[in-house]
Amino acid sequence: MNRQYNVIFDATFVLQNLIGLFVPVLAVSSVCHPYGLLNAGPLIAFGFATSLLPFLIAATLRLFDAIAAREHIAKWLAIAAVAGVVCLVAHPRIAFTYALILVPFIVLRLPWKLILGAFIAMCVGAVAFVALMLTSFKSDRWANPDSWFHSHQPSKNLWESISFCLTDGLDGFPAILFALLLIAGTAAAFVCASRRAAARASDSFSSAASTVVPVASADVDVDASTSDIAVSAADSPVSVSCPPPASHSNATDAASASSESSRLRRNDRLRDVIALTAAFLLVALVYVCTVTLVGALPNIISAPWYRDENRIMTMLPLVALPLLVIGINALAECVSACAASASFAPSASSFSTKNSASSVPSLSSASAVSSVKNASFASNWIVLIAVFLVIAILAVSAQIVCPSRSAARDTIIAHSSLNQSDPNEQLTEQKIAVLRKVTERTGTQATIISDPLNGSMYAETLFNANMLYPIINARTDVPSAPFGKVETAFASGDAQQVLGTVCPLTDAPEYFLTMGDQAQSLQSFPYRAQYDSFHNEELIDTYVDGGTLVKVADYSQYGQGWALYRFGCTD
Repeated sequence: MNRQYNVIFDATFVLQNLIGLFVPVLAVSSVCHPYGLLNAGPLIAFGFATSLLPFLIAATLRLFDAIAAREHIAKWLAIAAVAGVVCLVAHPRIAFTYALILVPFIVLRLPWKLILGAFIAMCVGAVAFVALMLTSFKSDRWANPDSWFHSHQPSKNLWESISFCLTDGLDGFPAILFALLLIAGTAAAFVCASRRAAARASDSFSSAASTVVPVASADVDVDASTSDIAVSAADSPVSVSCPPPASHSNATDAASASSESSRLRRNDRLRDVIALTAAFLLVALVYVCTVTLVGALPNIISAPWYRDENRIMTMLPLVALPLLVIGINALAECVSACAASASFAPSASSFSTKNSASSVPSLSSASAVSSVKNASFASNWIVLIAVFLVIAILAVSAQIVCPSRSAARDTIIAHSSLNQSDPNEQLTEQKIAVLRKVTERTGTQATIISDPLNGSMYAETLFNANMLYPIINARTDVPSAPFGKVETAFASGDAQQVLGTVCPLTDAPEYFLTMGDQAQSLQSFPYRAQYDSFHNEELIDTYVDGGTLVKVADYSQYGQGWALYRFGCTD
């Protein structure tokens, strides 16, 4: 019967490998990654780091296992260090995603001294990061977190953001199926992991008791007495609901349970399930704070990712898919074990009853074992096939029903083309022509001010123009430091304030470029509202009428209102 129960292991092993065929497909089935990043900039560097992050997470978890087992620590430490360096070189801010996902595993899988050390290291890193921000990026908003992302607007309500997390960003039927499997699998993982932990505790007690009371060998002759078989059946793990199989495989496990108890506690499946669930909830919290909630606390929580939905949604597959996989495995294991238990119970009870009525067994132990073996084998593989079909249906349907991903794909293709139907898009053939003419007229020394979200920012990349390039919090050690003051002055409507702010920027002339409204593809930028004055036609006309701006070139043949102005400085 011990050998029979291993069929559950065999089926689960096959299931794990079959699911492994579909996990890479599901990883890129939703809009979460990489489509959202490609549609938002594109954020290629961050997307590359996100794609590499699973290797770093896997290496780190292997390192935790090595620490628990006290073996191969140096090997996995070196591998994790190399993977970490590669990810940080790809994009340093991936460290925030890494820390968020790993925190629950650190708490639940490491000794307390290492936990303390890890959190001290995180605190030191956080203090260093804050010090860097405060010294490099001067701003009057640091003391008021509520104003950090002053123009940010929620994109989803609470239910939409929660359901997006539960469905991993999928659409329609695949989204519903994913959410159901995720919830049911997580519940099954908790149940089976809890039973496994309880069985380990029972094994430890049994191992201690075996030093006083001898127990029968697992290699029992098939001709043993029926009373021995009955007792063995009563103790068999298949006679209980959803049993944990790992601790009942053979007598060797029982003999080594005591010596392995410390390592098993460190590497307990229940702790992994709790840690993975906690990581999923943390990522969901950050996502909900980003796309739904407003205020100081959501700003602080989502600030490491610039409160950008496109960056944060990339974390969902990193936690949702592992939780789905471990849940599916646990669900299949529990169903198989329960089916085996149901098929075995009548045979065992019937055998025991008949044996008590007569000294001659009416059912041989060999036939009892064979009956259980056939029933358990069938139940295990039926469950395996059913679960495999469900996962296959999910993976295939996610490729068929994918409106959000298809919309992102179409948008990416459209934005990667210079032949745009919308003249206000960020980069078109017309805007390239205008930016070339502007640079030829102004030269590369003169300062050009414009709304960067109309595509004017590409003048610096394409033609080496000296754009007063915008950043969120103007730094004090770069030429773009006065940009914040220029924004405020230009929006004031005060000509003297404008000239008093703009004219001292450089010894070269200062220009102002208009190229229409902001591009629709850049509407996710959280600070777009601060540039509104740069395409306010009434305000621009006021400055022109007062002599603050003087038109030097008209590009209206390319777009309505497109023109180059020179500030009325005395230079």
